[in-house]
Amino acid sequence: MASTTRPIDLEGGPVAIVGALDFDRSPTGISPRRLPDWTRPQIPDLFMNSMVAMASGVRLAFTTDADSIELDVMATTFRYTTMPVRAPVCQLVVDGTPTADAVVESANYFVLDPLDPNNIGFEPGSPFTVRFEGLGAASKSCEIWLPQTSSIELQSLRVDGGAEVTATPPDGRRRWLHYGSSISHCMEANGPTSTWPAVAARLAGVELFSLGLAGECMLDHFVARTIRDQPADAISLKLGINIVNADSMTERTFMPAVHGLLDTIRDGHPTTPILVVSPIFCPAVEDHPGPTMLTADGTFGTVPGTSTGREGLLTLRRIREILSTIVGARRDAGDVNLSYLDGLELFGAADVDDLPDLLHPNDDGYRRMGERFAALAFGPGGHLQ
Repeated sequence: MASTTRPIDLEGGPVAIVGALDFDRSPTGISPRRLPDWTRPQIPDLFMNSMVAMASGVRLAFTTDADSIELDVMATTFRYTTMPVRAPVCQLVVDGTPTADAVVESANYFVLDPLDPNNIGFEPGSPFTVRFEGLGAASKSCEIWLPQTSSIELQSLRVDGGAEVTATPPDGRRRWLHYGSSISHCMEANGPTSTWPAVAARLAGVELFSLGLAGECMLDHFVARTIRDQPADAISLKLGINIVNADSMTERTFMPAVHGLLDTIRDGHPTTPILVVSPIFCPAVEDHPGPTMLTADGTFGTVPGTSTGREGLLTLRRIREILSTIVGARRDAGDVNLSYLDGLELFGAADVDDLPDLLHPNDDGYRRMGERFAALAFGPGGHLQ
């Protein structure tokens, strides 16, 4: 970094924080949140609150001729006792192309034992300065994508002392809003631009707003209202996996909940293309109901005995049938801008080698999902065209 630097205001200045609808504020900085302030009392637990605060799809956007950029951050994330530490990663995108990665080498870690959920530890970290250097003196559109694996307090942004920073003008891209689970949050991706929604958005030339929320996507009405009220040129809803994983609904409750989600969104987007996407392949619950649990070997399996004597239990195969039927019925009723995509077209049984925990794809699997979604949704004749 040049010996003389200049701070850039993170609020009210030329920097847009894209993908955030609210902020936590402290004396040292601001932390993006992906749901609006009014939803806070309705968020049911601390786990979902932490997912809302994780920055999947959130980025700083600005135009500058700076050769070097610094960002001071305080990241907070999870570390599982059964898995290697995965430090948060920030990524710089210049003129639409991912250009550089920066590992956040110090962070706060909540330490979790997947086999003992009540055993939670905390390892404090310290603020860390992310640096991107050697960018050249030409004016360029920059996006700093924040870690999808952590919440992150933005403390200070600086550029070379003589550099200019201006707001990036609108570029005319369509705004795509996506709602989904951990398989849309993509904590397993190598970095924030490697999540499958980010890959798809880049290939399709659209602007992503991500509501991929790990462990969630429970068709919550406050999320439906958020989607209803957000500007969007295309909307996708990847539904069902956590309904089965948590065993949170039966056929009786799932079907009207999906209708309610669609009805609420349609109140604000009467003609916007909406694509309902069913779950990708998950061997444990293709034909067996949930709930699922993490086993000692690090993979997800079902809980023995939970399917006995219970009516209306949901498997992924049944979820796909229900979603296809719901979309078909609404289209028959005249909603011609609603369509359905079988999640197995994004990631099926043939892709299982890239499903290491038998639930979440790895980085290669997410990249392939993004490529397939871009073609199926935004390619010629695609669902969201």
